Amino acid sequence: MRSNFQLLLLLCIITVTTQGQETQSPSLNIGDPAPPLRVRGWIKGTPVQRFEKDKVCVVEFWATWCGPCRAVMPHLTALANEYKDRVTILGIDILEEKTTSMAKIKAFVDSMGHRMDYHVAADDSNFMTTGWLYASGQQGIPTAYVVNQEGRVAWIGYPTRLDEVLPKILNHTWDIKKTFKKRIFDKRLADLDDSAYYKLISFRGDPEMLGNLHKQDSALLMIDEMVRMEPNLKYAPRVGIYTFTSILQTNPQKAYEFGKVLLLTSTYEDPPYYVLKSVIESYSYKLYLPAEIYELAAEAYKVEIDLYPETTDIPKDYHKMAEWYWRACNRSKAIEAEQKAIEALKGKEKFSQTDLGAFESRLLQYKKM
Repeated sequence: MRSNFQLLLLLCIITVTTQGQETQSPSLNIGDPAPPLRVRGWIKGTPVQRFEKDKVCVVEFWATWCGPCRAVMPHLTALANEYKDRVTILGIDILEEKTTSMAKIKAFVDSMGHRMDYHVAADDSNFMTTGWLYASGQQGIPTAYVVNQEGRVAWIGYPTRLDEVLPKILNHTWDIKKTFKKRIFDKRLADLDDSAYYKLISFRGDPEMLGNLHKQDSALLMIDEMVRMEPNLKYAPRVGIYTFTSILQTNPQKAYEFGKVLLLTSTYEDPPYYVLKSVIESYSYKLYLPAEIYELAAEAYKVEIDLYPETTDIPKDYHKMAEWYWRACNRSKAIEAEQKAIEALKGKEKFSQTDLGAFESRLLQYKKM
């Protein structure tokens, strides 16, 4: 079982381990000319040999084994249809096992059908993996790159964020210099947050062994010094979660106030909603927690649904959200969340009757009590 804090290393992406990648400065950055395209073969759509002037292109990396990649494919298809003749979307398969044949990759693409309706190719001998993904310092997939009308990399990020980016690039209001500066700042803050994680790890609280509260006081003193030197670290994911966990053991009300802000604050990445709900669940069996903390856990599920609807199991998230609201003695919100869980489940093409029965039973329980 991974510890709650190790979960910080996981986003809603599949992480990829590369030797020394974290400490090297990216050789490909925002504003740089886009590297060339080189693929093993085109699987779907018209082959694209090069980037054309005055055309916008999205290069998105995926793999057959990557669940989040599969989840965002319908979204990319919707964008391809919305911006038809204005934006070319390329899905490049990378990071496959050496034994994965082109036939297997093609079979996967064919199985996706209309849910993956854009240009698709497979990497050629890791050429694009090295020249794009690793060169830009990215650690996971799916990752998308937008190449603007001048053939330069205008943006790098998670594919679902393309909705915000593409309209501005198309109407020439996207600020590449500002985006570059933010990326450099985010990289520096992420490095500082990682460094803080390793310094604080010896103070980590264990929900099975409460009582080392002096360690939490020491951790908070160290965090205060770190934040004094770099204020932006206060709500950075790793420092923020350490702060929340340390305060939770001594002052749950203060932890709630801090957690509310943490849950709504994006720094170099999204708020650590996924760890926050895990921490609260772990400590809920060891500490007496006020209703506000349980509501905070429920809100963490709401943040996840809002940020990543494509990769989130929405029915189960609403079901869990309802449970947390119920534990917070908020009957009306528990009923509302459970009703949404049932609606979302019924909205699926295929769903488990067992899950439906469990959700409906829980809703009845909430209404009766």
